[in-house]
Amino acid sequence: MSSDSIYRQQETRISQLTLVLGALVALPVAYFHSWRWGLGVLVGAALAWLNFRWLKQGMDALTHSITAQPSQKKQSVPLGAYFKTVIRYGLIALIVYVIFKCLNVPVLSMVCGLCALGAATLVVSVHSIFRPSDGSNGT
Repeated sequence: MSSDSIYRQQETRISQLTLVLGALVALPVAYFHSWRWGLGVLVGAALAWLNFRWLKQGMDALTHSITAQPSQKKQSVPLGAYFKTVIRYGLIALIVYVIFKCLNVPVLSMVCGLCALGAATLVVSVHSIFRPSDGSNGT
């Protein structure tokens, strides 16, 4: 298995695990604290997942456009690549603000949910350290 496919597999694991960890944390938080806090953690995890997806799509588009035009001095990059790479933080902040104002969901709970991406990345990284042969067919 090529290193590119190993990285893609790890990206997929991080993406999926972000949502799983967010849901696994949101349920007990909603039960033991309040449903608004649980919803905030879940929304934060979903936003972290969306952020990761947009970053990946933006970087993939940027990489593809640069490698597809190696002979040109100035490569053209799709506007969507810039949008998904740069504007995503503003959109996430706007979504957090709207949810905070409309649903009265605590901002801190959404920030905690945003940490699901970091937790998922840590889990996948530690897993790949201890099980480096996973996904590479034992090579």
